[in-house]
Amino acid sequence: MIVLDWETLEKEALECHKCPLSKTRTKVVFGVGSREAKIMFIGEGPGKNEDEQGEPFVGQAGRLLDKMLLAAGFSRKENVYIANMVKCRPPNNRDPEKTEVDACMGWLRAQTKLLRPKIIVCLGRVAAQSIISADFKVTQQHGQLIERADTYLMGTFHPAAILRNPNNKEAAYADLLKARDLLAELAAKQ
Repeated sequence: MIVLDWETLEKEALECHKCPLSKTRTKVVFGVGSREAKIMFIGEGPGKNEDEQGEPFVGQAGRLLDKMLLAAGFSRKENVYIANMVKCRPPNNRDPEKTEVDACMGWLRAQTKLLRPKIIVCLGRVAAQSIISADFKVTQQHGQLIERADTYLMGTFHPAAILRNPNNKEAAYADLLKARDLLAELAAKQ
């Protein structure tokens, strides 16, 4: 896939039919946020609200994510970019299948190439296992920073998982603060 610019990439993604998820979607959920952001958050895939609105993390889990981002000094409109592994909703909010992730990976790689983030935060197991390591364990490895090709990768708890188990909220917030502090440290070095 040749990456030209954001507008062309988004237009092509909105017309995608590379996998069966395109047959059941309402809207393609491309991504949202600042295209100048130095930090990128990646979830697994759109849910019902996201499918209806065409924007990632807009339901209850999204509201929690927004609150946590704001508390850490981030804003989805100003200084972060948010995307998903797959751009179309898997039926019944199931985990995306490997073939679906593979079909969408080109879109995510192109977004990442255009954005050139300093930090990528994987929200949940599916994203972390696809991007960081196939055997990534969120409960054990959340908050760990892994440098790869001048980009730091981190996995943390998915906001929906925090809603199911609020005991993980403090750890997830600490992970966001760690990412924020690293971003400030990297900016100071430039």
